[in-house]
Amino acid sequence: MKIALIGYGKMGHIIENIALSRGHEIVARIDIDNQEDFHTDAFRSADVAIEFTAPSVAVENYKKAFAEGVSVVSGTTGWTDKMPEVQALCKEKGLAFFWTSNFSLGVNIFFALNKYLAKIMNGFENYNVDMTETHHIHKLDAPSGTAVTLAEGLLENIDRKQSWVLGKQQNDSQIGIEAIREGEVAGIHTINYDSSVDSITITHSAKSREGFALGAVLAAEFTKGKKGILGMQDMLKF
Repeated sequence: MKIALIGYGKMGHIIENIALSRGHEIVARIDIDNQEDFHTDAFRSADVAIEFTAPSVAVENYKKAFAEGVSVVSGTTGWTDKMPEVQALCKEKGLAFFWTSNFSLGVNIFFALNKYLAKIMNGFENYNVDMTETHHIHKLDAPSGTAVTLAEGLLENIDRKQSWVLGKQQNDSQIGIEAIREGEVAGIHTINYDSSVDSITITHSAKSREGFALGAVLAAEFTKGKKGILGMQDMLKF
C-alpha cells in the first residue's frame, strides 16, 4: 500500500516506522517547508494520506489532498467546527475521509466503556461527573479532542447534564473538564463520578505515542479503496 504523510514531526516519524514495518511504502512526506509536494505525481500515487498536523492548517491540508484525488486519514483535533464543509468536499470528490479524535485502540474501548457507565449513572442523580485530561506541553488545543469525545458520550447518556465547560462547572447541568499540560505526557483521561459517600473513577493512560500511530496505520489499511465518511466505529464495529 502507498501512503503519503502530511505532517512529519514526531507522530509522522513514528507512523512512518510502523507503516514500513507492516510492508507499506511511503511515497511522500509533506511538512511546512515543502507544501508544493502536494502537487506531485508521487503524492497523487498514494492510496491514502495520513495527516497529523495542527488545527490551524488541517482543513487546508484536507482540501489540498482531495484536490489531488487522495483520500485522507486524520487525527488532528481542534478544527471540527468545519467538519460539514470537509465532509461535503470529500463526498463531492468521491473520496474517503477517516477522522477520529484518538486512534488508540485502547482509547476507543474506553469511549465505549464511558458511554456504558454513563447510561448506568443516569439513574443515580446523587453522583456528579467531571473529567481531567493531561497531555504534553506541545499540545495546542484544550480540552483535547479525546476529552471532547468523552464529554459528548456523557451528554448523550446523562439527562441531567446539558453541556461541558473547560474548567470547573458553573452549574449542575455542566460537566467540568480540567486540562493539564505538563512534560511529555502522551495522554491521560479520567472520568470521575463523585457522591457524598464514595467515588467511581475510570482512567485511560497512554504509555507512548506508538498506540496512536499503529491505529492510524490500521485506519489507512481500512480506508484504502473505500469512499465516504469513516471513523473508528466503522473499523472496530463495537
